[in-house]
Amino acid sequence: MTESLAWLKSRIDAFPEIAIVLGSGLGPIADAVTDAQVIPYEEIPGWPRSTAQGHAGKLIFGTLEGRRVVVMSGRAHFYEGHSIDQVVLGVRVLARLGARQVMLTNAAGGINLTFHRGALVLITDHINLQGANPLRGANDNSLGPRFPDMTFCYSPRLRELALAQASRIGVPLHQGVYACLQGPSYETPAEIRYLRIIGADLVGMSTVPETIALNHMGVEVMAFSCVTNMAAGITNEKIDHEEVLETGRQVREQFIRLIRAVLPSL
Repeated sequence: MTESLAWLKSRIDAFPEIAIVLGSGLGPIADAVTDAQVIPYEEIPGWPRSTAQGHAGKLIFGTLEGRRVVVMSGRAHFYEGHSIDQVVLGVRVLARLGARQVMLTNAAGGINLTFHRGALVLITDHINLQGANPLRGANDNSLGPRFPDMTFCYSPRLRELALAQASRIGVPLHQGVYACLQGPSYETPAEIRYLRIIGADLVGMSTVPETIALNHMGVEVMAFSCVTNMAAGITNEKIDHEEVLETGRQVREQFIRLIRAVLPSL
């Protein structure tokens, strides 16, 4: 992390207040950033490469709705073979650069039967089933405490702001619990039945490690899922990753409206 942080500090024009992490198919949100300074991941020493389809692999520093932001267009996933430390390196660096609120987004499978393809969901809590935690090992006291509390890992204050702004602009916004699995295979119908029993409304392969790492650092987190497909066994249709990307493309304008409405109030 030290090498990536020092390199970026020496090159960026303005330090961010807010970071936005974009999930599969949501990359075009970065196009709304003005005065953009674009840095491809491959130029940053020590920065993990994103190989997932639909992830551009670049940082965009600039302004959005009058706020200094950095957009992380593409993330590292555990299933790509990265260590759990590499998975969270990006958000740790952005927090060290000054971002005190981080907006995480992802594409997710819908488990809750009241959801539908294209639904936007505000994450209220999560279930970590990846079998890994970014805080495992010796604690770095400069980042945070050995045993950080996770009761409010998705900031109640930011959730209230998001719900209020969604209502104001007329964007339907559901709420739900996100279950994080390793991937990259999609879940089986039996696994989805299990996840519903233990309280999950959504399922995906990201976001949770980042949330844990950011809470450890005392950073406020809000997170949104776009339901790009209903989970296995719900519709009796196979899941296709191209379907995931296409649904992301269909709802991204609505997603952009929501993000732009929320930003000024953070």
